[in-house]
Amino acid sequence: MTIANVLRPTTELRTDRERLWQALMEMAKVGATPKGGVNRQAFTDLDRQSRDLFIEWCRAEGCTIRIDAIGNIFARREGQEPDSPAVMTGSHLDSQPTGGKFDGVYGVLAGLEVIRTLNQHDIRTRAPIEVVAWSNEEGCRFAPCMMGSGAFTGQLGLEEMLARTDDENISVGEALEAIGYCGTDRVTPDHIKAFFECHIEQGPILEDTGNAVGVVVGALGQKWFDLTLTGLEAHAGPTPMPLRRDAMLGAAEITQAVNRIANAHQPHGRGTVGVVNLHPGSRNVIPGQVKMTIDLRHFDSETLTHMTEELHQVIKETSQRHGLAFELTPAADFSPEYFADSCVGSVRRAAEALGCSHMDIVSGAGHDAIFMGRVTQAGMIFVPCENGISHNEIENANASDLNDGCNVLLHAMLEQAGIAGEAME
Repeated sequence: MTIANVLRPTTELRTDRERLWQALMEMAKVGATPKGGVNRQAFTDLDRQSRDLFIEWCRAEGCTIRIDAIGNIFARREGQEPDSPAVMTGSHLDSQPTGGKFDGVYGVLAGLEVIRTLNQHDIRTRAPIEVVAWSNEEGCRFAPCMMGSGAFTGQLGLEEMLARTDDENISVGEALEAIGYCGTDRVTPDHIKAFFECHIEQGPILEDTGNAVGVVVGALGQKWFDLTLTGLEAHAGPTPMPLRRDAMLGAAEITQAVNRIANAHQPHGRGTVGVVNLHPGSRNVIPGQVKMTIDLRHFDSETLTHMTEELHQVIKETSQRHGLAFELTPAADFSPEYFADSCVGSVRRAAEALGCSHMDIVSGAGHDAIFMGRVTQAGMIFVPCENGISHNEIENANASDLNDGCNVLLHAMLEQAGIAGEAME
């Protein structure tokens, strides 16, 4: 009798907290920064080193490796029914220039820990299990973000992505070739039953509420804009206040309006002006032009559309009042993502069976699971991060919380993949 016949996964099987933590700390040495974070920007040599290490670990567990044309890495643990659609998990290994040790990489190594646990207990799943390391999720060297999953799912054009260049005019294709990860394997989303992604929350809600696990029900829709306001630069002394065409004054009022609009549509409304550049940038010259970015988010499509309409009206009225011309250009448009009930249910049932404190939560950030949710069933698992800080070298997470999330991932995947020799419920 095998262990799989006597070990009920919802009551006994657990991932190894120390093994998961050690893997995270070993990977954190690749691109380590003085402040305790990592710098593994996409398609750099440090990215190559992290990819090589991940593949080495996966091959040691008996996984087969495939690499596609955008450099996504797929590690497959075969199931009893190899032709069955796979149950997949994963995230990304690349980081921000001053990134943390857990953003992205936790989701990849949690998937590896699932495979290590199944191997340790000699448990064979009915469907194959796959762990993916998506390419260039962060988008800091090559835009846009979530490039690997976007190309894989057809949301982004492969050839267009390969042609994208960085600040040194190096293309994605050239960078992939340089690190040896311009793959030739044809991998498609056609045979994926479900996709799960483990991730640190990157926000303070779980820590604030004392919950160990976030059952992610979806992700906020996002609308990004580039706004240029053009007035007239003039001398700050001789020009009376009523006769000015001050682009910075218009920008300040619009910034306040962005925040007012977001606050009026809670709990999911978000509004951010993240970049402001003014011209000519002289102490005693009235700014004649301002270029700024605007980021609006919400979980409801109609509400997000309404927020955008409010923004347009504010910009129009503000520009008229201050004698400004304006140009508003859409920069990104992601509709809200509602994860599949089957995957959300698997995550919730796993958390309940394991006795993990949990709550439903909505992701405010973009993740690879959002693109995957458009081609297959998808779900996410959040765990707390200290003070909600991410995209920062001081990003931190607790080993127990990380392991709780990994255990939930294990059991959610087992529910979807099934165990060889057991009847599917």
